[in-house]
Amino acid sequence: MKKFLGTMLGIVFALAMVLATLVAWKRPDRALQVATANVAQTLCADVFVSGLAADRVFAENIAPMQGMHILLPHLRYAVDTAQRTVTAQWRGRFTSVATYYPGYGCALPTMTPDAATLQAAREVASLAATSAAPVVNTDPAIVDALAHAFAEPANGPRRNVHAIVVLHDGKLIAERYATGFDPNTPQLGYSMSKSVVNTLLGILVRQGKLDMQAPAPVQAWKAAGDPRGHITLDQLSRMTSGLDLTEDDSGFDPVSTMLLLKKDMAAYAANAALRIPPGTQWEYTSGNTLILGGVLRDTIGGGAPGLIRFAHRELFDPLGMQHVLMEFDGAQTLVGSTRIYASARDWARFGQLYLDDGMLDGRRILPAGWSAYVSKQTLDSIYGSGFWTNTGTEADGSHIIAGMPGDAYFASGMNGQRIVIVPSRRLVIVRLGSTLDPPNFDMRGLVRLINDVSAAVH
Repeated sequence: MKKFLGTMLGIVFALAMVLATLVAWKRPDRALQVATANVAQTLCADVFVSGLAADRVFAENIAPMQGMHILLPHLRYAVDTAQRTVTAQWRGRFTSVATYYPGYGCALPTMTPDAATLQAAREVASLAATSAAPVVNTDPAIVDALAHAFAEPANGPRRNVHAIVVLHDGKLIAERYATGFDPNTPQLGYSMSKSVVNTLLGILVRQGKLDMQAPAPVQAWKAAGDPRGHITLDQLSRMTSGLDLTEDDSGFDPVSTMLLLKKDMAAYAANAALRIPPGTQWEYTSGNTLILGGVLRDTIGGGAPGLIRFAHRELFDPLGMQHVLMEFDGAQTLVGSTRIYASARDWARFGQLYLDDGMLDGRRILPAGWSAYVSKQTLDSIYGSGFWTNTGTEADGSHIIAGMPGDAYFASGMNGQRIVIVPSRRLVIVRLGSTLDPPNFDMRGLVRLINDVSAAVH
């Protein structure tokens, strides 16, 4: 009997150790802090920047999140309009607060912008922000195309489309907005922000300050013998760095920790170990983009204020992008993976720059051939460089997005934020919304919209 009890106690002890190790490894406390930080940040952005009602934001953007149903019974939030803060809390223990700064955006405490950054944001905002009324197109085919894209499906997740803007031959020919949105509403691009980072890199390449095929100038990798020192800017932008930076939006993954809990995101990402040789495997991770954000910061100089002024002078202002906001981490690195806002028209102007291969009114913004560079397929993925692509896919069609024009490529963000560029049809289509059906985010609806609009204008 004693031997039996001893064996059982040994088993119980072993199981307890395994459980303790699992808890320590998975860190559910960290995941819960990530969750409340995400809720606070999401509400802050949509309430104070985009001007939506908090209950609507929660219903559209938070409650349907994968896994959120487990947290909902004990999740609470409060919006303080006087202090411009949003507080999210779970079970009274895991509390996060996001604060809105006019002209800048929202920030968690570890990312609070300094006075110089806020001043730079206010300066560029004061030069822009004119208002405009929506363009109305009465062509029945266009009207039907947009109506179908906005229509909610009989079954499945809601689309919650917020805005659609269509440019043809560089002209704004149609747009439609959901209640609460208009041509002047800044909307968070989520991972469309990565395409902006790629564009800022392109400007520096044109200026002769960076070379995409050269090793990334990351100070943490300069030690002799560090294999990460061979990672190129191109490999970072194409998501083939080989760094161990898994992104699965679970709250347990390193990218969730980076984006919501870390003060210096670029340093955190750059500290990741090399898991496989660079350039051998594609793996999408925002960690690569934050490292590129650090490169932008250090190459341009002047911290966040320097990058704000550079981006407006070299990109946003020439394009007429008047409602752009950019958020930075606590080390003044642009959170270019996810935290750039712009109006739907602004995003369309950004897409038009790529349709015109980086030219604007006879002025070259991006290097010649940059559009072909970003849309070139990376390994066996449907990703290019900062953009997703339907060009250069395999002959057997295994990577082709069904129904999408073969030369199309697009910026893409969580919940269905898209800028689609179709050179053969001279089209740029922006589609923004809160469509929570990962991983495709109403791709079938987007493809139909592209084809319906293309048929109408041709």
